[in-house]
Amino acid sequence: MGKAGKRKRKASAPSGSRGPMKSTMDVVKSNPFEVKVNKQKFNILGRKTKNDVGLPGVSRSKAIKKRTQTLLKEYKEKEKSNVFKDKRFGEYNTKISPEEKMIKRFTLERQQNFGKKNIYNLNEDEELTHYGQSLAEIEKLNDIIDSDSDTEERGTLSAELTAAHFGGGGGLLRKKVSSGQEVEEEEKPKSRKELIEELIAKSKQEKQERQTQRESALELTEKLDNDWKEIQTLIARKTPKSEKKDKEEKTKPDEYDMIVRELAFEMKAKPSDRMKTEEELAKEEQARLQKLEADRLRRMHGIDEQETKKKPKHISADDLADGFILDKDDRRLLSYKLAYFLYGQDGKINIENEEEEEEEGRNEDSNENEEESEEENNEHEEESEEESATEDEEDVDADNHSDLESDLESEEEATGNKEQKNQKSSEKKSQDMKEQDLKMEAARSELPYTFAVPESYEKFKSLLTGRTIEQQLIMLERIQKCNHPSLAMGNKAKLEKLFGFLLEYIGELATLDLPELKTIDKLVLPLYNLCQMFPETASDSIKFVLRDAAHDMEEIIEVKGRATFPGLDMLIYLKITALLFPTSDFWHPVVTPAFIYMSQLLTKCRITTLQDVVKGLFICCLFLEYVSLSRRFVPELINFLLGILHISLPKKQAQGYTVVHPFTPVGKNLELLLVCDKKDLESWQKQNLPLSIVTRLKEASRTEMNHIRLSCLAMCFDLIKKCAALYESLPSFHEIMHPVRILLTQHVPVSEYPEQMQEWYNSALRELENKVKHYTPLVCEKKKPVPLKQYTPKIVKVLEFGKKQGGSKKEQERKRLIQKHKREFKGAIREIRKDNQFLARMQLSEIMERDAARKRKVKELLSSLATQEGEWKAMKRKKRKN
Repeated sequence: MGKAGKRKRKASAPSGSRGPMKSTMDVVKSNPFEVKVNKQKFNILGRKTKNDVGLPGVSRSKAIKKRTQTLLKEYKEKEKSNVFKDKRFGEYNTKISPEEKMIKRFTLERQQNFGKKNIYNLNEDEELTHYGQSLAEIEKLNDIIDSDSDTEERGTLSAELTAAHFGGGGGLLRKKVSSGQEVEEEEKPKSRKELIEELIAKSKQEKQERQTQRESALELTEKLDNDWKEIQTLIARKTPKSEKKDKEEKTKPDEYDMIVRELAFEMKAKPSDRMKTEEELAKEEQARLQKLEADRLRRMHGIDEQETKKKPKHISADDLADGFILDKDDRRLLSYKLAYFLYGQDGKINIENEEEEEEEGRNEDSNENEEESEEENNEHEEESEEESATEDEEDVDADNHSDLESDLESEEEATGNKEQKNQKSSEKKSQDMKEQDLKMEAARSELPYTFAVPESYEKFKSLLTGRTIEQQLIMLERIQKCNHPSLAMGNKAKLEKLFGFLLEYIGELATLDLPELKTIDKLVLPLYNLCQMFPETASDSIKFVLRDAAHDMEEIIEVKGRATFPGLDMLIYLKITALLFPTSDFWHPVVTPAFIYMSQLLTKCRITTLQDVVKGLFICCLFLEYVSLSRRFVPELINFLLGILHISLPKKQAQGYTVVHPFTPVGKNLELLLVCDKKDLESWQKQNLPLSIVTRLKEASRTEMNHIRLSCLAMCFDLIKKCAALYESLPSFHEIMHPVRILLTQHVPVSEYPEQMQEWYNSALRELENKVKHYTPLVCEKKKPVPLKQYTPKIVKVLEFGKKQGGSKKEQERKRLIQKHKREFKGAIREIRKDNQFLARMQLSEIMERDAARKRKVKELLSSLATQEGEWKAMKRKKRKN
């Protein structure tokens, strides 16, 4: 069908096609209408024209040819390291004749073959063998082994087997036979079944022969091993002990070997337990506190601990009770009693109940059980007495009332014992009740272990009031642990409110008549922990406080014209700000407003009382704390210290220098820190000024006030010393501290002060004077003088009209290079694009060729299979006919 189809297609070809078609290149060359002509409107002198007349496709064919020679060659050699190098002697040397080349090559070949073939082969003449066979013969692979063999070279197939299974059956029929049997086989050919049976018998025979050879070889090797052992005993020689000792002495390990062995036997590091996350720790802490709170509530309500704990545990059916320990003897004991009720009504022996004994020994209700048992015994005794009395009444006549007195005595003793036992049991009950009451009272007085976050400030305040400092800290800690943000969704908002409540509570403690500064100091730690958990909420709360304080100060200035220092609560808030947030940042959303607020306090608040002086000095200390790391210059600090020195001088000496607001050179508060009493000067001793002194100045005596004035002055000297040490690296240090130095050296009456004050004064002055000038003076910057404007015209050379020309040759050259770079860049991109297209076409052609070859091979295989199938069917038909 395929040939017929081809013939039909050839017949259906158009009659007008005479012979083969011409190539496209011939058509292009012969067609004058497709010739490309580049015309120019104007002829320009000196300009070269390219490709005035060109044929379509000629330049493209040249480019493709060039790419096939260069790019395609590189693509085919890509990722291939093999390179052919012609190392023949004199191949590219034109000075040597061919005869000389051949002679030289022959001599070099003889030199290489002379001597040993391989310098590393020490036994060149010996023949290497494996299992008695030469390796050279094994490498030839002449010995073909059948697939049924169990030798090491298993897997190879014989020629007969391959012909039988893969040759279609024709190979066995065409097998060569001996000359004596040719005629018989031509007359009677063997069938396929007979040939396969012969092949199987032959392979079994060969296999059996190999097995016998292997067994014989194993017997020989065993015999050889036994003979060698017998000989080895004769050859062996024991070394004497002296030689052994010498060897041991010689082979002592070095220190390095000893260290290496020690390291090998050292304990290796074991992996530690995983660090728990914050959520896991919070859950564990919450569970612990809940358990403790449950125990406290149980003790408060008087519930027995052992009743809740000693409950039967669930034991599974598969439990082997490996951890069972026999604490007590569980064997039951017989109870022998002297009364008649030893035997029951049924005549059986009474056995003590083990469970009742255990409960009496373990539970706290053992006394009750004892009482019950005593009551039962008493009842039994009463019954026995009644029965004995009846018996006595019956035998009155016989006994003549002789045992009456003894019975009465026994009754009196029994009743006495009952009363004593009842008294003891009542005493035990009362003692147990007292102990239980004490435990309940202790549990009631004990702090709860779980707390809910208070919803308002009033609840928070009522929760903490009346508690000691330690109890307040414990309560705040337990509130944070029981309401950790990772335990529930709304805990974060609750703890954020807790920060505001605690901050307000600290301010309220500071505004009391007797401020609790120790409590405030302890409460800073939980406040810091909350700030670390919620920094945004903490910053918003502190900013809100600072904003309110700044607005209050502005309102007071608008109303009164002057501001006053804030209360103790605001000063504590400023101190807490330095503890909660970093003060060394260039700008911080909380610290920077606090910094500005403190500078306004030192410049706008008037100094009218001694309280204002103490507050101002406290703010100065805060300033030094804020700038201790950043070393930022604070001019308000220096001016305030200068004003403190100014108000400590008498009016006569307060001349020759200037002071800045809020201090005035003249006024009623000029001598606020001046002390004239000599007794007070002599009795003064240096002491730290507590912050709580601000509220106690009204109740202080005159001597105490003078001592406080002197302490403020001593603190001023100390702050001047610290400022000198802090700002010594500033270029204008001496100019900044110059007014302070003049006031200390010329105006302060040092001789009138006590000795301790003079020491503070001298140390501050020494710190100021010892600083050496290590800066260069300020000098105006040297600049090139600007020339005067001239009115000469600026001439610009114009080369071509209509184009933008640069002002100089450098600019023109630069523009020309930029234009050339753009043109070359575009050309490079275009060439790269064409190269990529060429490579893509080559890759596609390779894929098409591989696919075509694969299809062709598949067709060949299918055709061969079809022919084999046809031949097989024909053979079957013949067999059926026969």
